Amino acid sequence: MNEKEVLQRARDFVIENFMYMRKNKTIGDDESLLRTGVISSLGMMEVVGWVEEAFGVIVDPEAITEQNFDTLNGIASFVTSRVSASAA
Repeated sequence: MNEKEVLQRARDFVIENFMYMRKNKTIGDDESLLRTGVISSLGMMEVVGWVEEAFGVIVDPEAITEQNFDTLNGIASFVTSRVSASAA
């Protein structure tokens, strides 16, 4: 699975689970999910759980950072790197 595919799945997940009441709002791939109010810190944990389930990766607590989970691109990059590492 490439980063573009992961990015699309992450976008779909966020829209379906966090933006269903904001049909007219869009989120850029590099926009902060937390600062824009799309997700809360509790929502962040939901995203982490989805990443683990959807992609079969284990997310260590120290990996739960803004760099890895605050943007759609960050999520895609994190997942792609973990999936690649586990396949090697």
